[in-house]
Amino acid sequence: MNGMRKNKMKKIAEQLLSIKVVALSPNEPFTWASGLKSPIYCDNRLTMSYPEVRREIAQNLARKIKETYPGVEVIAGTATAGIPHAAWVAEILDLPMVYIRGKAKDHGKKNQIEGRITLQQKMVVIEDLISTGGSVIEACEAAKEEGADVLGVMAIFTYQLPKGVENFKKAELEVVTLTNYTELLEVALEHRYIKANDLDVLKSWKSNPAEWN
Repeated sequence: MNGMRKNKMKKIAEQLLSIKVVALSPNEPFTWASGLKSPIYCDNRLTMSYPEVRREIAQNLARKIKETYPGVEVIAGTATAGIPHAAWVAEILDLPMVYIRGKAKDHGKKNQIEGRITLQQKMVVIEDLISTGGSVIEACEAAKEEGADVLGVMAIFTYQLPKGVENFKKAELEVVTLTNYTELLEVALEHRYIKANDLDVLKSWKSNPAEWN
């Protein structure tokens, strides 16, 4: 079973690299919106444009949700990148779907959650990728305030940053991903997206990204 899971993680990583969702640049780092410098940039929104890839992602998210949270009653997507994946997963699982805004609207009913949930409804929240986890943790807190029973978070990819691990632990939230930074580097090396001498540089960033600023 572990071998099968590893193969599925590698397959997703291969797909993300092949359609250039993920870019690796150990010598000329990217600057994220937060100001953090990074040798990797991941834009999972691009997966929407590739039916085969988005289908693979949705099917694997649905499978993992059924395995990990068999009692789930509603699928939630984070605005905006988690919304399409949540919709596809909810369709596969034949479950209700909602989405969670970054903040409540300032007009109308001032909703933060769009769609309908019921008290103690068991929810899985879908995010596209995990860095420090701040936005999806806030989304989960908003869902809890509305009465949902948040079982956990599912995402396509995680950078595996220590700060993210710490934040989820503090929030007492479980997060499950289809693939991760470690798997991605293995696949990138195997398929020659990077050279062997880039590997140490890329690994060092994950351990301590602050050193790059």
